[in-house]
Amino acid sequence: MTSREIVIIGGGIIGCTTAYYLTHHLSASTAKITLIEASLNGPAQGASGKAGGLVARWAYPKEIVDVSFEEHVKLAAEHNGKDRWGWRYVKCGSWQGRGEELVPPEQQGVKGNKSLEKELGLPGGQKPTRQSRRPKNSEGLPDDLLWVKEDLTDSYTAMAKDGNTAQVHPYLFTTSMFELAKDRGLNYLNGKVRTILKKDGSVSGVEYINPATHETERLVATDVILAAGAWSPSIVDELPITATRAHSITIRPKEGITIAPYVLFTEIEDPQASTRSSPEIYARPDNEVYACGPGDDEPLPPTVDDVVVDQASCELIHSHVSSISEQLRDGTVERRQACYLPTVSTGGGPIIGEARQIAKGLFIGTGHTCWGISNGPGTARVLTELVMDGKVKCANLKQMNPSKYL
Repeated sequence: MTSREIVIIGGGIIGCTTAYYLTHHLSASTAKITLIEASLNGPAQGASGKAGGLVARWAYPKEIVDVSFEEHVKLAAEHNGKDRWGWRYVKCGSWQGRGEELVPPEQQGVKGNKSLEKELGLPGGQKPTRQSRRPKNSEGLPDDLLWVKEDLTDSYTAMAKDGNTAQVHPYLFTTSMFELAKDRGLNYLNGKVRTILKKDGSVSGVEYINPATHETERLVATDVILAAGAWSPSIVDELPITATRAHSITIRPKEGITIAPYVLFTEIEDPQASTRSSPEIYARPDNEVYACGPGDDEPLPPTVDDVVVDQASCELIHSHVSSISEQLRDGTVERRQACYLPTVSTGGGPIIGEARQIAKGLFIGTGHTCWGISNGPGTARVLTELVMDGKVKCANLKQMNPSKYL
C-alpha cells in the first residue's frame, strides 16, 4: 500500500542518484516516487552530462566525500560500472610548463576567468603556486604520459595516491542511475516546476508547466526533494545559490593514438603573450579526451535547454590544450558545450538536508559546485536516509544543513 508520495525535482546527478537509492530502499514499496525534469531531452542535459566525471577521495567537503567515494565503488561493482559508465581509477597530476603556438591574438579577449574551485579540495585549501611546486615537488613527467610534450614540461606533481582518484562518464553514469531507478518503479514526468505547494506547514505537492499543453498542473506530494542544481532558486528563492557557466570540449585523437589514463590540472605559460591558462584535461576509457576551462558569469537561462555555447570559449580551450600536446592538436573536436554549476554564494556548501524552516517534508540537495558527480551518490544516500528513515546514519552533515543557509 502506498503511504508516501515522493517527488524529486531535477534529473541531474543528484536527482537521478537519489531516485536510485530511494527505489532500492527497503521501504520503497510503500512509496510512489516520481522524478520531474524540465528538459525536453530528458535527464543529464546540464552539468551532470557535460562534466569531467572526476571522482576523488581528496574532494571536498570531507563529510560527504568519505561516504560518496565508497558508494561509487559499490555501485560500479554491483552494476558493472566499468563497461556501463566508464568507471576506472586514474592517475591525477598537476602539470606546469610552456605552450607553443598558443592563442591567436583575436582570442585573447574571450571572457571566462572564474575558477571552478576544484583546487579547494587539495591539502591547504588552494592550488599550489608555480614557485612552491616547481623546485620541491616535481617528480618528472611519468614515463607513460606520452600525450604531453616532455620538452615543454617544467614540472609534474602527483596530486593524490593511487586509488584515491577515479572517473566516470558523467552522462552515462547519470542516465544509468535513472534507468536503474526506473527498473525499480520510478515514475518520470517532463515539466518545469514553478512552485512547491504547502499546507499547514508541510509540503503538499508541486505545481508545474506541462510542456505538451503549456498548462499549469499539480502533483500531490508528501515529500519533495529539490535537486535542480543552478535552477533551484527559481523554485525556492531563499536558496543562496549562484550559477557559473563553464565551457568544455571533447577531442577524439586520430586512429591508432592511445591516451594514457591521466587527469591533468595544468598551468600553461604563453611566453609570447606573457599569459597563463589552466585547463583541466581528462583522458577517458574510450580514448576520448575531455577538457574544460574557467567559468564566467553569463546569466542563467530559463531552462537547461536554453543554455548558449560560446564557440570562441571552446576554441580557446582547444588552443590551450593543443599547445602542449600534438595528439590533442591533431585530434577532432567532437563536442563544444557549456553548462552551469551551482555554488553557495555565502560560502561553504553544498546544501543538503530538510528545510523545515520553509516546510516540513522539503529536502534540499544543491550547491555542489564542480563536485556534483563525485559527491552525488553520497548526497543521494543521505537524502534517502532522511526521507525514508527520518535521520542520517551514514554521515554527520550538520555543516550542510539548510538551516545554516536559509
